[in-house]
Amino acid sequence: MITIGIVDDHSLIINGLTHMLSGISDYQILFTANNGEQLTAALEVELPDVLILDIELPDSNGIELCSAILKKYPGLPIVALTNHDELVYVKKMIRNGAKGYLLKGTDKQNLLNAINAVYKGDQFLDRQVEQAILQQTILGKRTSVEVKLTKRENEVLSLIANEYSNQEIADKLFLSVRTVESHRHSLNQKLNIKNPAGLVKEAIMRGLI
Repeated sequence: MITIGIVDDHSLIINGLTHMLSGISDYQILFTANNGEQLTAALEVELPDVLILDIELPDSNGIELCSAILKKYPGLPIVALTNHDELVYVKKMIRNGAKGYLLKGTDKQNLLNAINAVYKGDQFLDRQVEQAILQQTILGKRTSVEVKLTKRENEVLSLIANEYSNQEIADKLFLSVRTVESHRHSLNQKLNIKNPAGLVKEAIMRGLI
C-alpha cells in the first residue's frame, strides 16, 4: 500500500484528489493539510510514501518549502501540484527536488501514474507540461547560441530569478541601484528580452540559471 499526503489550500482540490483515490486498496491518504504549518506538523508524526504539494500556499512558497522538506526528510518523493504549466515553475520545482509535476484538474489515471512513478523513484511530468517542453525545444532553437555573461551579471541574474527587487540586489551585492539597473539592461540586451519574466524564462532555457 502506498501512503499519500496531500497539501493544498483549497478543500475542493483536496476533496477531488481524495475522491479519485477512494476505494482503491493500494492507496491510502495518510493526511491532508491546507498550509505549510499543518504540513510540518503532519510530517513530524509520520512520513507518507508520496507527498503531493501545492506550490502556492497561504503561508509558504511551495518551491522553497519543497527544498526545506527534502533537507529534513531526504528521499521523500514529492509531486508538485499547480495550475502553472510555465517551464520556469517546472524547472524550479525539479531543481528543488520534486520528482513529479502535476497540473490541477488532472484525471484519475494521470494522478495514479504520477504517484506510481515517483514512488518507484522515477520522475513524472504532466502530459501538458511535456508538450510545453517539446514546443519550447522546437521553437527555441535560438537558445543554443552561446551567451557570455560576466561574473556580476550572473550574480544579478540569479537574484532576479529569486525575485529580488533592484534595491534588494543592490543591498546584497553592495552596489548602487543605478548599477543594478545597468546590469539588468545588459542582460536584456544579451538575451534579447524586454521584461523580467521573459528574462528569467530565457535564462533557464539557455541553461544560465
